[in-house]
Amino acid sequence: MSEGVEWALHSCVNLAWSGPDRAVSAARLAAWHDLPAAYLNKQLQALARAGIVTSTPGPKGGFRLARPLDAISLMDVVAAVEGPEEAFRCAEIRQQGPGGAAPAAYTADCAIAHAMTRAELAWRRALAAQNLDEIRQQAERQAPEAPERLRAWLAAR
Repeated sequence: MSEGVEWALHSCVNLAWSGPDRAVSAARLAAWHDLPAAYLNKQLQALARAGIVTSTPGPKGGFRLARPLDAISLMDVVAAVEGPEEAFRCAEIRQQGPGGAAPAAYTADCAIAHAMTRAELAWRRALAAQNLDEIRQQAERQAPEAPERLRAWLAAR
């Protein structure tokens, strides 16, 4: 999984903390965590295409959440940034090299591919079961001052 997923998840929580009336630019969101703005902007655009955030152009434009955090799962963000492809792709290497047999000899799915598919399904279900509001709440328990620090920093432009 790319670091863009982490950046996108933090950005969603930061947008919630900034408030629904404030659009925050990619550059400003990136500066909060000292990230490269151009790369974060790509993640934010992916979130916009997925309907997780909205983008408003112009000097006072920026990004806002398109829906409440409790309606955004971790899987929504992962799929927006990483795409819908499976993480594991079986290339059927068991059929290659001196250990391989004729393709007709392989009547069952690869045991490794089967195990990886089961694991990925469990992982995706776990991500889909957790929403960003749960993450926000945990973050606020760990750092109660974080939302106000972010709002004050954004206001100090």
